[in-house]
Amino acid sequence: MTKRNLLSKGKTWVVKIGSALLTDNGKGLDNAAISRWAAQIVKLCEQGVSVVLVSSGAVAEGVSRLGLAKRPDAVHEQQAAAAVGQMGLIQAYESCFKQYGKHTAQILLTHDDLSNRKRYLNARSTLSVLLRMGVIPVINENDTVVTDEICFGDNDTLGGLIANLINADVLVILTDQEGLYDSDPRGNPNAQLISEGKALDPALLAAAGSSKGLLGKGGMQTTIKAARLAARSGTATVIASGARPEVLLELRAGQTVGTLLLPDTQPLAARKQWLASHLQVRGRLVLDAGAVRVLRESGRSLLPVGVRALWGHFMRGDVVSCEDENGVPVARGLVNYNAEEAQRIIGKPSDQIVTRLGYAGEAELIHRDNLALL
Repeated sequence: MTKRNLLSKGKTWVVKIGSALLTDNGKGLDNAAISRWAAQIVKLCEQGVSVVLVSSGAVAEGVSRLGLAKRPDAVHEQQAAAAVGQMGLIQAYESCFKQYGKHTAQILLTHDDLSNRKRYLNARSTLSVLLRMGVIPVINENDTVVTDEICFGDNDTLGGLIANLINADVLVILTDQEGLYDSDPRGNPNAQLISEGKALDPALLAAAGSSKGLLGKGGMQTTIKAARLAARSGTATVIASGARPEVLLELRAGQTVGTLLLPDTQPLAARKQWLASHLQVRGRLVLDAGAVRVLRESGRSLLPVGVRALWGHFMRGDVVSCEDENGVPVARGLVNYNAEEAQRIIGKPSDQIVTRLGYAGEAELIHRDNLALL
């Protein structure tokens, strides 16, 4: 079986469609294009594929409906545009899928929904039931209530997290480019399309450059980072042009379309996958070289003695980032002590916890069961 045939075998797909494609570069919703994608998704369903759709376009559609010259800079104006645009976006999807007897379901998420363990599990259960019922979930960030401090940042990232959430086999990110090139094709006519690669290959981020669209919030670098997120659950990612008339069906048939990015690690267990996927953390722990080595090579718990410094105002049970002395993230985990308590025991052997805190707490600052390596 060729690597492209992995796409023919996958049973669960997440398909992300960007703003530029959905709104014809800001001219309003492209209903003909939405209808084409809906028809392809229905055919995928007929082939036994469960599809979750991650859709951008609410803000861009709102900008068009409100007659604004460009995407507003003010947060509340963006939120207002999203509220207006979301109506048209969902109406378009519902209308297109209804032609084929398919129901759609709107799901609006914030980062807090996926960082809170209970809500994370509730979201996963809801999506599982919807897919079992044959419904097409249409997911978007809840732009009307999020702020810069709690947002995903872009829907590519959201697509990667949804792939983690449902353990998808395939993440398809449809863009206005044919895929990932070795340099920006808009500035270099000799740029070559990268047909296949490893999601965690650091050279891909360099190739992605810093391109950014006028309507969306991300660029090709955020797309690569989304593929890295998806890889944590063993998901293969394809970056392809949404302008191709039958792009989803071509991919399903195993044709060489776009850029295929493969995971090169074993899927993380569900709990550790959730930990690793946190975009925001409550604090940072700086580990010495010995602690970094123990975590990476032995998979053991993090003891207080291996921590040199900490930052943040975290509570017991919060997610914190574990970094080496150069600031490179090593792991994320649920901490057993609040910041004040942790400050009093870091750098010390565990048998001194009682005398320093006045009670016998956990020997580990973070237990290995609550620790996910990055």
